Amino acid sequence: MEWDRTEVEATVADYFHMLILELSGQSYNKTTHRRGLLAKLNNRKESAIEFKHQNISAILIQLGCPYIIGYKPRGNYQQLLREIVEDRIAQDQLLDNAALAASSAPAVTPLLTDFSKLLVDAPKLATSAKEPTKNYRLPVPQKRDYFEREARNAALGCAGEEFVLNFEHFRLHNLGNKALADKVEHVAKTKGDGLGYDILSFEPSGRERFIEVKTTTFGKETPFFVSRGEVRFAQEHIEEFHLYRLYEFRTSPKMFDLPGSVESHCLMNPINYICEFS
Repeated sequence: MEWDRTEVEATVADYFHMLILELSGQSYNKTTHRRGLLAKLNNRKESAIEFKHQNISAILIQLGCPYIIGYKPRGNYQQLLREIVEDRIAQDQLLDNAALAASSAPAVTPLLTDFSKLLVDAPKLATSAKEPTKNYRLPVPQKRDYFEREARNAALGCAGEEFVLNFEHFRLHNLGNKALADKVEHVAKTKGDGLGYDILSFEPSGRERFIEVKTTTFGKETPFFVSRGEVRFAQEHIEEFHLYRLYEFRTSPKMFDLPGSVESHCLMNPINYICEFS
């Protein structure tokens, strides 16, 4: 049975409440929220609410907005749901403030000594490309794309690179290559930005590993931006290039590795290039 406007509005309002709490660093309980929402819906199950929340996550990503990390994005959503999410974004100043703060806040490198559980599998590549998402226009004469704003957060980017530098030292030490570990270099600092990669590391054989680092405080499926120079460098150094994607960086850092050409892992839309997984 199709969800009516009253149900959809209640579900979107509940999701946005949780999202603002999450962006603000405040705790909440998803189960409590779902059960409280049930009373406002037409005999829905908790699993149906879960699915609708995942739909909202997918819509928010397409609109350049952060999503609730615990609700993995799922497509095939109701058109009414997208319309109500768009309307809510246009009107919710509190969400805008929280998302701007989360995108722009300074960051420091987490002190992690055991990186053994850091690496996870990358998201699966979506099966079809989408049109580039336009920034959503708010009532004020300014466009928002929180992912792009976060990508310009120099403190976050630098903290992520330093974190990867520490990880590479750990990785090579664990492989018994202390001499190579000591040669790992943060080239974005020592030689300048614009080389097409941030960290010079090595394989156990001594072959160079060129690492580009992309860091987000948001979830695993958050799109990221790469420059044409980075894409070209990866194509020219397929055997040596690795893109390390750090996510949930402020709370519980995790990372996946995209080796070789970037386009072999992501759908690349020419907005600079934005790489999406869903």
